[in-house]
Amino acid sequence: MERMRIDKWLWAARFYKTRSLAADEIGKHRVQVNGDVAKPAREVKVGDTVALRQGPVTRTVHVRGLSAQRGPAPVAQQLYEETAESLAAQVQAREQRRLAREPALSIEQGRPTKRDRRQLDTARRSGAPGWGERWSASIDDSGEERG
Repeated sequence: MERMRIDKWLWAARFYKTRSLAADEIGKHRVQVNGDVAKPAREVKVGDTVALRQGPVTRTVHVRGLSAQRGPAPVAQQLYEETAESLAAQVQAREQRRLAREPALSIEQGRPTKRDRRQLDTARRSGAPGWGERWSASIDDSGEERG
């Protein structure tokens, strides 16, 4: 076997769980072969360079072998060799995710937590000023406007 469809190779090399997922990603132009946007029927051969985007990370690999069937991960890893730049980008992306701020900390308002809710209920029951009073824009008997 000298040539093979790119979607089948990506599936056999375990980049995607199913061949249809590989074809979908290729259809979204997330896979390039030798710098050109690929189609699912594009054939690859040993020595080709494949660039694919998986989530936020772009991986670049050289095709080292072809396989008609999907095998175990150690065998699939022998089908390609990842470039040094790609490995460095993965390490950098992993480090950035590790050092990134927790997204939930940026939420200042929103639904109260269980603890916040209990504090609100306690404040209401204790008769704290302002709770239970109705606000009105009407003029009181004293002639002053309420605010």
